[in-house]
Amino acid sequence: MIESARELMRNLQVLHSAPRRPEDPPSAPVPFPRRPTFSAVPKRSRSSSTRHRITGFWKGNIPAEGLYLSYGAVQFLAYRSTNQFLDTITEGQDVKLPGTVKSFVAGALAGTAATTATYPLDLLRTRFAAQGTERVYAGLVASVKDITRNEGYTGFFRGLTAGIGQIVPYMGLFFSLYEGLKTPLSTINLPFGSGDAVAGVTASVLSKSAVFPLDTVRKRLQVQGPTRSKYIGGARIPVYERGIWNTMTTILRREGTRGLYRGLGVSLVKAAPASAVTMWTYERALKLMMAVDEKAEGLEIKV
Repeated sequence: MIESARELMRNLQVLHSAPRRPEDPPSAPVPFPRRPTFSAVPKRSRSSSTRHRITGFWKGNIPAEGLYLSYGAVQFLAYRSTNQFLDTITEGQDVKLPGTVKSFVAGALAGTAATTATYPLDLLRTRFAAQGTERVYAGLVASVKDITRNEGYTGFFRGLTAGIGQIVPYMGLFFSLYEGLKTPLSTINLPFGSGDAVAGVTASVLSKSAVFPLDTVRKRLQVQGPTRSKYIGGARIPVYERGIWNTMTTILRREGTRGLYRGLGVSLVKAAPASAVTMWTYERALKLMMAVDEKAEGLEIKV
């Protein structure tokens, strides 16, 4: 079910990951659009379908599948393990961590572990999604060889600092908000026990909006390197050479504050339903495993 939600939202990832660039000369700040940025989505969708046919919406799908599967596994394993560890070290002591603090710490550590472990796949997904009619990489294996040869192993981790800087507050806020909303929503009689899904959507929208500028920085750093000029709009993609702060100040200078939030609407439409299905499924799977464990313990006692 989680993968079904991911698949339905994957075409939005192509729009979200494509380089977001100004249309004005580099020396001029980009004026704020009179209409919401989200209004550009139909135009970009038509452009992508014209250039690449319908398959253009699934560029980078193979590394994305590997990313989602491995990221989710590492994330929830780390989150559950950290929660259990925090319970263990505070057990029997006078000091007890508030639930919100514990969720923030566990979420932040889980996000850091999952992001670091799967970052090369995230970078490959972004680069494949940013390819235009001129293919930068012939395929997945060719991309790995090319990056290793021309950028070294560190090339797979371009923008990792920005990624961790984004994911620590994002996952911390997400799980804190989720755990805080889950309890009151559980008292409301919603169909299919969808309180978990509502909590997931709300937590995703609020936390994603709070840290989105760092997500923009991460995406732009990921398409740096020797192949920068070959991506969509490559001639207009600035060179960011001095890390997160320099990249952020460059975007502010060239495009204004809104430049840091380009693609936020698409990102929320993609992330919110995926988070809803993920958390709903996670809670059901957790309850199922706990029920199986309790049943197994009951049988052992009878024997």
